[in-house]
Amino acid sequence: PSVPALLPDIDRPIYFQASRYGELRTVTNTSEAATALNTAWPIDSGRSLKTAKRTCQQVLSGKRPPSEARNAFIAAAVEANVYVKER
Repeated sequence: PSVPALLPDIDRPIYFQASRYGELRTVTNTSEAATALNTAWPIDSGRSLKTAKRTCQQVLSGKRPPSEARNAFIAAAVEANVYVKER
């Protein structure tokens, strides 16, 4: 069996603004996405947030591809009204 990468890269960086101060943060891998969801998110609950956290953990354990973490992160951002810039 193959060993999953420690920090599965997200295919394209995600820039997001989760604070009222206007600072854009960058997510380039699944570990960063998971950290942002757990520490910098403006809401504590929500269906998409829960799914995104679970998806990130599954990607980090090698069970799902990094693209799914990216998609789930963006869905959680929409749910929380977090501004996302994908380029």
